[in-house]
Amino acid sequence: MKTERPHSTRCTRRVFLRLSAGLAAGLPVTWMSAEAPPPGAAPRPAVPAGVGPRRDATVAVVRCRTYGPEVRTALAQAFDLLGGIGRLVKDKTVTVKINLTGTRFSPVFDRPVGESYMTHYSTALALGSLLVAAGAKRVRFVESTTSRASLETTLDLADWDVNALRALGKVEFENTRNLGEGKAYARLRVPTGGYMFSAFDFNHAYADTDVLVSLAKLKQHVTAGVTCAMKNLFGITPNSLYGDDAGNERAVAGRGPLHSPIGFEKIQLPGLKPGPHPSDPGARVPRIVTDICAARPIHLSVVDGITSMSGGEGPWCRDAGEIKLTTPGVLIAGLNPVSTDAVCTAVMGFANPRASRGTPPFDHCENHLLLAEQAGLGTADLGQIDLRGLSLDSARYPYVGRASQRS
Repeated sequence: MKTERPHSTRCTRRVFLRLSAGLAAGLPVTWMSAEAPPPGAAPRPAVPAGVGPRRDATVAVVRCRTYGPEVRTALAQAFDLLGGIGRLVKDKTVTVKINLTGTRFSPVFDRPVGESYMTHYSTALALGSLLVAAGAKRVRFVESTTSRASLETTLDLADWDVNALRALGKVEFENTRNLGEGKAYARLRVPTGGYMFSAFDFNHAYADTDVLVSLAKLKQHVTAGVTCAMKNLFGITPNSLYGDDAGNERAVAGRGPLHSPIGFEKIQLPGLKPGPHPSDPGARVPRIVTDICAARPIHLSVVDGITSMSGGEGPWCRDAGEIKLTTPGVLIAGLNPVSTDAVCTAVMGFANPRASRGTPPFDHCENHLLLAEQAGLGTADLGQIDLRGLSLDSARYPYVGRASQRS
């Protein structure tokens, strides 16, 4: 059952290994450049009149080296550099998409997972506090987990102080892997027409909100090049509709059918356009990320680069190459997710966020930042972004390139 609404996503170790095997087998490289596509390439979505690079391409980068009280101070500074968030959130329902990438909370690099590849509790607490202080009438934290438990229960297992978050004001939590607290899925259409999807069916939380915030980590990604604010939304697709066990409200498995249709031919993905579509995950995932971000726009991006990891999106990526703890010591915030992620990519040491496939960090995938730019969602051109706070030279912390790992 679906409800039409106006505008107002995770890769398991098993899926990762299957995708890595596909890359090693030499899946075809799909065209990706800023020029016109050659005959036979997937068409770009049509950009509606009036849609183009946005004027909100302002991104703030501030220094923050620890997960103590410094986080709130630094994040407040970033928001001040953006001109404040009061006009964005005052008297509004604000939904914050966190990034847990699963429900395994074993330490990595002998540190809590929030310091390497998951959303850190301190950043969530600081963000929630600032949203309430700016006048938000309700804050809802959401994530699709690989558990049937409530999101609060999962966060307790991750050593989050859920009560402290609730004490901030009207704060709610929802596991959006299925209908959750809703009675129907909300269908959100892709206004550009979409690369692969014309619409998506989401948990009600992504429609019953005024403002969407993406709270992410500063990381690379094997199948998407980088995972920051935009890629974080891949996890808003319900496991019950887009996962391995789609069609089952009790489903908790990952989103294999989105990565590749092979083995999932009988699953009908809601909103998928008539094919043919590529089976290569390196082409599918970036296109789907772009379509999701068009259907469910991000209003505010916050990317945690205090500490993180290089070489991939999680500890399972060590099967493809070396992963390392990173300590960039920065927080990055922006109003446009394309521009924010372009700055994030540059901070990770990759000179051209608009690089084509085959160029790090997009060694084995299309560039979703470039796809999003071409779809009119924002600019990834560093020369057109109003960067405030730290300069790129001051903030840059080179990550490991996938290509060099495989050499």
